[in-house]
Amino acid sequence: MLGRAEREETADTRAGVEEDLRLVARIRCRDLKAFEVLYRSYQPRLARFLMNVLRRPQLVEEVLDDTLMVLWERPNSFSGRSKLSTWLFTIAWRKAMKARRKQDDPVEDYLAGARISADPSPEQNAGDARAREALLHALSRLSPEHRAVVDLTYFHEIGYHEIAQIMDCPVDTVKTRMFHARRHLRRELAGEIGDWI
Repeated sequence: MLGRAEREETADTRAGVEEDLRLVARIRCRDLKAFEVLYRSYQPRLARFLMNVLRRPQLVEEVLDDTLMVLWERPNSFSGRSKLSTWLFTIAWRKAMKARRKQDDPVEDYLAGARISADPSPEQNAGDARAREALLHALSRLSPEHRAVVDLTYFHEIGYHEIAQIMDCPVDTVKTRMFHARRHLRRELAGEIGDWI
């Protein structure tokens, strides 16, 4: 039996999905305001996901714009068989992998740790900063596929079945990638923050 908070979360999620569907229907009628609403809603989530996957700031904006332009230019390609978020993350993942293949020289974004939060809170202490730095370093050593699974799971709260749709692979592959990613992070973060992984 679901608790009150879980029922409210489920209702909120359902309402969000229904609102996304209404906005997509308006976009099909070329409603620019509906597109702007969805753009503002998904842009931060997709940008964070792409930064974690690509680790190349010069590609993130381009891939993000290409992803959201699919929604504007081809809204009928969204069939509604999945949530809009799943569809957009799938497009972002595929465009990110295509952009990575086109990139000649892999350049790691060494300033990624500085971009986690544009406005750090005043009460943030040195222990939090050290833990975040250790986590970012450990995440940067994962493959893009492993980083994507961790990012979608922990930062976007997307389940394995949706991640499998996004990454176009079996659910068992997602589980295996998560297993290996967690094992790597535990090893990298031993004695620091590895217990929460």
